[in-house]
Amino acid sequence: MQADIDQLFILPPCDGEVEILQKEQDFLLINKPTRLLSVPGRHPRNRDSVISRLLSGYPGAAIVHRLDFDTSGVMVIPLNKPALSDISKQFQARTVSKHYTAVVAGLMAQDEGTIDLPIASGEGPKYKICQATGKPSVTEFTVLGRDEQARTTRVFLHPITGRSHQLRLHLQAIGHPILGCEFYGGEFATAADRLLLHATDLRFLHPVTGEDVFIESVPDF
Repeated sequence: MQADIDQLFILPPCDGEVEILQKEQDFLLINKPTRLLSVPGRHPRNRDSVISRLLSGYPGAAIVHRLDFDTSGVMVIPLNKPALSDISKQFQARTVSKHYTAVVAGLMAQDEGTIDLPIASGEGPKYKICQATGKPSVTEFTVLGRDEQARTTRVFLHPITGRSHQLRLHLQAIGHPILGCEFYGGEFATAADRLLLHATDLRFLHPVTGEDVFIESVPDF
């Protein structure tokens, strides 16, 4: 889910490092810092990205899925064409399991639930909820904790589909925008110094052995 703001602006440099959590012969498991593109942007000054950094040390590295510019967290990076093909098919078949952690505005009333709202392209880099033209989009959520004083909720998210900006839009649509979200946060866009959204874990099948692979990363917020 690559953010499109790099088409409009020259992005500030990212000082965060791409952390390699696990190295295998066929893939890397990494932790992407916030405010780094997954792939180079269209603007020639927005070339810094996860893949451009990794290619210098891993010439076979390829992108099989993306995280938004503002989103941090775990990614799998195939290191050869067979691994890329196999893992791509797993993503296409939706057999890859992904969970995210977010901090949202307000105290969510339900401890768990499902958000089922279709998403369509909006103006510029934004997307919108649209019953007429939107594609089916489903997110499951579980509340991890509520901060009564700050009036915020920490929530664990399971996107069943993978639409662009899905988690941000779905949470905004139910009245609980993610803190620090410049697109959909409204008055809460400046409530944090970064988007409080982190890809917490990833589960898929090893492209060679078929064994279960699981990686997780604790958010720094």
